[in-house]
Amino acid sequence: MSLNIIGAIQEMSTITMPIKRTKAQDNLCFTNKTISIYNADILNIRDIKEGSVDLIVTSPPYNLDIKYNSHNDKMSYETYLDFTREWVSKCYRLAKDDGRFCLNIPLDKNKGGQQSVCADITTIAKEAGWQYHSTIIWNEGNISRRTAWGSWLSASAPYIIAPVEVILVLYKKFWKKQQYGKSDINREEFLEWTNGVWTFNGESKKKIGHPTPFPVELPKRCIKLFSYVNSVVLDPFLGSGSTLLACIDTSRKGIGVDIDKQYCDLAKKRILAYTAQANFNFKEMICAKK
Repeated sequence: MSLNIIGAIQEMSTITMPIKRTKAQDNLCFTNKTISIYNADILNIRDIKEGSVDLIVTSPPYNLDIKYNSHNDKMSYETYLDFTREWVSKCYRLAKDDGRFCLNIPLDKNKGGQQSVCADITTIAKEAGWQYHSTIIWNEGNISRRTAWGSWLSASAPYIIAPVEVILVLYKKFWKKQQYGKSDINREEFLEWTNGVWTFNGESKKKIGHPTPFPVELPKRCIKLFSYVNSVVLDPFLGSGSTLLACIDTSRKGIGVDIDKQYCDLAKKRILAYTAQANFNFKEMICAKK
């Protein structure tokens, strides 16, 4: 457990959440001074103030027929794009005017027909009002994505599938932050992460217990590069909770939303284990100094 996490735990008592309190909060299934988890549909949630979010980091369902508990991941492509248009527009309303959006999606897909996923979702985001900044290529070294070759050793109809994903970097109205804040990124991280190709491994679904977890490294890089300490970070498809773990590690306020109660419970379990280990390490460090 890093010293960054220990420092983040110590800072929790000084941070307050931007949650609009309402009479009915039965979908708020976990909260502390910096982290909130909602078992809710991002399209319908009302407890997050519009214009309150500094950074959105998420990886939505890819519509690849993944067996989620509470989401149909086998829509027609047109229906999937309509769904994307709805939630991307909702996120736009929740973001501050200088809010940013890091969206982890496939470059393309061939399951159910060849589709230019990244290009189509980029267009949808721009139509919703988001401004385009850049695209990061995530080289996760996952060759298991190869599910079909098309015509084998023939020019007849070969398939070309890039074993990478992308992170779209978007912003609402202003790319430059409108107010000063504290950055915690160091020189080495800045030099490496501003290179638009990121190489690190994906996460094990068997280890985490979720069908499509992403590694904490992904949101951690986005958070440190694109937000200040104490910023409000939202993940509208929380899943196993990786974004919130990164928020704890970097002293950000994290809000996670997921439609599935089991995944919310999984995220809560990971957060409690993460913070408990951090506190244990901190106590061990203090004892060692004595």
